[in-house]
Amino acid sequence: MSTDTERVEESSETSFLETWEDWYHIPIIGAVVLFMLLSRLRSYGRFVTEDGTPQLAAIDSWYHWRTVQWTAENYPNTMPYEIWTSFPTGRYVGQFGTLFDQIIVTVAMIVGLGDPSTETLYAVSLIAVPVMAALVAIPVFFIGRRLGGTFGGIISILLLALVPGTFFYRTTTGQLQHHVAEVLFMATAVLAMMVALRAAERDKPIYELVVDSDWDTLRKPTLYSVLAGIALSLYIWTWPPGVVLIGIFAVFFTVQLCLDYVRGVSPDHVAFVGVISLGVTALVTTLLIEEPGTSVTSFGYLQPATAALVAAGCLFMAWFARQWNSFGVDRRYYPVAIGGMIVVSFVAMALVVPDLYRTLVGNLTSRLLPLDPGMGAATIAEARPPGNFPQHVFDEFGMAFYTMLVGLAFLVARPFLGREYRTEYTLVIVWSLFLISMAATQVRFAYYLVLAVAVVNAVFVADLVRLFNLEGSVTRLREVETYQIIVLLMVVLLLFAPLLPPVANVTAWERGDHAYPSDDAMAWEEANHWLQGNSPEPGDWAGAGYDDELEYYGTYDYPEDGDYDYPEGSYGVMSWWDYGHLITVQGERIPHTNPFQSNARSASSFLVAQSEDRGELIMDAIAEGESGDQTDEELEAIVGDGIDSHEEMRYVMIDHKMVGGKFGAITQWSDPDGTYAGTGQYAIGNDDIELQAPNQNYEESMVASLYLEDANDLEHYRLVHETDDYAAVGGFGTMTQRGIQSAPFESVRLEQLGMEGSWSNETQQYQMQVDQSRMLDQIVPVSQTQFFYDAHVTSSVKTFERVEGATITGSVDESVDDATVYAQVDLETDPGRTFTYTQEVELADDGSFELTVPYATNDELGTEDGYTNSSVVAVDDYTVAIGTEGDDDELEIHYSGETDVPETAVIDGETVDVTLEEFEDDEDEPIEDPDEEPDGDEMAEETEFDDEDVDIEDADANETDE
Repeated sequence: MSTDTERVEESSETSFLETWEDWYHIPIIGAVVLFMLLSRLRSYGRFVTEDGTPQLAAIDSWYHWRTVQWTAENYPNTMPYEIWTSFPTGRYVGQFGTLFDQIIVTVAMIVGLGDPSTETLYAVSLIAVPVMAALVAIPVFFIGRRLGGTFGGIISILLLALVPGTFFYRTTTGQLQHHVAEVLFMATAVLAMMVALRAAERDKPIYELVVDSDWDTLRKPTLYSVLAGIALSLYIWTWPPGVVLIGIFAVFFTVQLCLDYVRGVSPDHVAFVGVISLGVTALVTTLLIEEPGTSVTSFGYLQPATAALVAAGCLFMAWFARQWNSFGVDRRYYPVAIGGMIVVSFVAMALVVPDLYRTLVGNLTSRLLPLDPGMGAATIAEARPPGNFPQHVFDEFGMAFYTMLVGLAFLVARPFLGREYRTEYTLVIVWSLFLISMAATQVRFAYYLVLAVAVVNAVFVADLVRLFNLEGSVTRLREVETYQIIVLLMVVLLLFAPLLPPVANVTAWERGDHAYPSDDAMAWEEANHWLQGNSPEPGDWAGAGYDDELEYYGTYDYPEDGDYDYPEGSYGVMSWWDYGHLITVQGERIPHTNPFQSNARSASSFLVAQSEDRGELIMDAIAEGESGDQTDEELEAIVGDGIDSHEEMRYVMIDHKMVGGKFGAITQWSDPDGTYAGTGQYAIGNDDIELQAPNQNYEESMVASLYLEDANDLEHYRLVHETDDYAAVGGFGTMTQRGIQSAPFESVRLEQLGMEGSWSNETQQYQMQVDQSRMLDQIVPVSQTQFFYDAHVTSSVKTFERVEGATITGSVDESVDDATVYAQVDLETDPGRTFTYTQEVELADDGSFELTVPYATNDELGTEDGYTNSSVVAVDDYTVAIGTEGDDDELEIHYSGETDVPETAVIDGETVDVTLEEFEDDEDEPIEDPDEEPDGDEMAEETEFDDEDVDIEDADANETDE
């Protein structure tokens, strides 16, 4: 009896262990998915505001929020053409408003019972990205299991969950970007293709079976190939540049068909999968065409054309293999013939369809291979190649990247070791190598590489387990020896120790608690909200009354020439491309340039223009549809006596970064060879040190003249708003053991320096200290090792209006030799900062003068009239004076007078007459001397820096960090 009981217990134990062995991965997958979701939602509270205002973690997220809202208003359609950006043409925005946005809106529709509120849309948007990221674990597990068994699949998803790099931080809450959907659908497409290839490998479809309609044999390969084509189409539907995966599949099919034929295996099996899957993709993507052309970022002809070419190529290679047999030529020369025909095909493409050739080759070298990043990528931080690739991948994946390389070697070695080699292994090898190359080309593509790192490590672990005889059922656990346990622990430590405490600098769980709203978005929010409420609606400038033709959620067809015809009263906002989406979404106004980098060259041309006259020519040329990077003579020929277009730029928005760290990138678009920095001597303690410093070209650029000087001495631009958040802008030095590193253009918000960022007594005192130090060529310490020099303290975002300007005219009976006419007005911004605007001109020989000024002394016009409600107001009337420079360089006044300048005169370019009277010596000076500098004797004491806090090794050891 006891023996029978023992047998039953033993049988029950074995049955439980077998059941556990079959199903143990399910709870593990569930736990990993839950961990991935919760770790990405840890910062959720930071993105939920009391007033419901969106706070998102990246600039592109804001434009996805725009397309999510637009899709909700026009469900199930996505935006066909966007006229609320890229003024004065509008543009097609194919990378946004794709399947990613439709999925979010569809879920919100379900949650909101068909009519989701803005709050529901926003909540779903915040949660959707972490959910999609967690779902990536499912295809990754199945790919890993196909390569390394169930245990290998578990290793794959554990790595996916624990790596804290690019994939993680791009998929946390607040990151409303399509990257997560790219990764999810790429993994799904690769898995589907692997399944289709395995089905073809088993059922061996060939041409004769198709002719005989043997659907019993063809059913599975056909079904799985169709599903693979649909999965690939979903990936491209999410991200039009996903055509890159078609290219990867093309390389795989070329390599595998050659390998099969050389090995004596019929190429028909793999070609069957290629023809059907890519044929389906060609059909589906044809239905997605929205823009004619071959742009990689649009749903156009490129996606179906490349898919059809790959499908046709597979068919041709299978047919050519049959012909090769009839030729009786050695099979080893077949790949050579195929390679030659590919080269000939590309040459023919370059001659017959050069646009398609340039698109393919351009994206091959800028996205797939680290050869030519191009101008656009060079000025985008995330699109640049990593500076130190080995360090980059270690920071991303720890040792898992290098064990992945070993796993790839194991895969390649399998046929040479007499082990089974599947066609899908070649796919994984080719795909992984391309992902490595992509990650070496653009730093952001590490979020793709995580897939290869995760799944190929399944091979690494599985082959080590096999090598050390650790494979087998759960019941063999009792037979495991000590050395096997040591090997297993070493593998686990190798893979996971760099990703976990205490070794990891930051873990995935910790990083999930460090997601924050975009600093740029928060800094620009006040300025954009002000613009929305204090500028006329687009289409209603000067009371034109066409604002109803520019609905924010309206539908606009793609114009035949790609240039939308805006109605009268429309206008654009000039800024740098980084901020275009914020202007569109936060301000509901139309930027000239945007993160699509449309019009980046013309924006750069204006911002670095060396005079107001050239800046005005560029603005007028933009209205005429030109890029603005021509010479002054060419621009004058374009503009002529005046512009015919009503599509004018009306506002310029500049933030501290545009005159700081982003200035170098701005110059690259229109003046890459220009010199905007020189050197200067600055006092650090008792030493004068040579540091890099802005030169005259920088100071005379439009962006610096506007932002740093409040449009002083300009005729057609005036400050109309500044945010109550201030920043320090100038050269920035860092003391290191190797000397002093200096950057001529840098900026930091005062809040980041631990100060009160708004306009306050503290800010005013700091501004005085910075101004005094600039005049004395001294430094302003930030910390014991960091300092500003040649710096300014100014609002973090300023908005300027472009106006005709009022012309102040007058005359005096007796002319004064070598005299200058000055017009000055004191102004105050909304936060309370005051400044003085000065315009000057030489007095004519006949005693007459005229000056054009942009600031009015009243605010009689507003948005109800179709104009701006300026928040910068004149404290008093203009003072106009005629003066000469005396022997002691002091300004000697001869005539003076005052006049008001109505807003209508500034807007319409009217003339204002002023009467001047002779100035008496006993009167108070009517104006400030524009060239006068404050006495610096006691200022030096304020900015004195303790020598002991500065470690200067050698005055000649200066380094640049530009």
